[in-house]
Amino acid sequence: MSRAHKSHHSSTSDNENLHGNAPDRADAVFLLVDVINDLSFPGNENLVRGSQNLAQAILKLKRRCQRAKLPTIYVNDNHGKWRSNFAAVLQHCMRAEAPGRGMVKLLMPDDSDYVVLKPKHSAFFGTPLETILQYIGARTVILAGLTTNACVMITAGELYVRDFRIIIPADCVAALSDSDQRESLKLMKNNYDSHITLSSKLRLSRLR
Repeated sequence: MSRAHKSHHSSTSDNENLHGNAPDRADAVFLLVDVINDLSFPGNENLVRGSQNLAQAILKLKRRCQRAKLPTIYVNDNHGKWRSNFAAVLQHCMRAEAPGRGMVKLLMPDDSDYVVLKPKHSAFFGTPLETILQYIGARTVILAGLTTNACVMITAGELYVRDFRIIIPADCVAALSDSDQRESLKLMKNNYDSHITLSSKLRLSRLR
């Protein structure tokens, strides 16, 4: 019996695959929000200055997640380009003049990563993220990306109402200003029961 035929007739409770596209099983995932980003927007100075350190911290944690067998999921804005695919978004952000080009170069997805385009701030609205998480079987999400007080915070709220455990490494998220960073991290801790820590303090083996 072919894999496709078998998956059509098997119970979805087995969660063995998502028509061949979600083979991973893990209790936790690493969710990257809007890190493929040209950073071309007003008030970007603070983000651009810190973008290399941010990218290095995210990349280091991503490699640790890979070694721990925790999948990485990119959920990225389509930058208002409704007919684009991810390759077009990546090309747009890799322009020579793009302020975020260095960050994007470090954080380009690997072949084993999941990539989802989103039309709005939420990582869930209009995307298959919830279905992917269901098939992977994850109940904990390590949340990283941009910006802390907008898309990251909105996504944290969406995770909270879906009863996910939320972990936010503070060195792997960034806002337009230091005050925005502090206030949004405090809000996510107090309102969304998020665990705020540093990526170096995460014990990934305990999550699996």
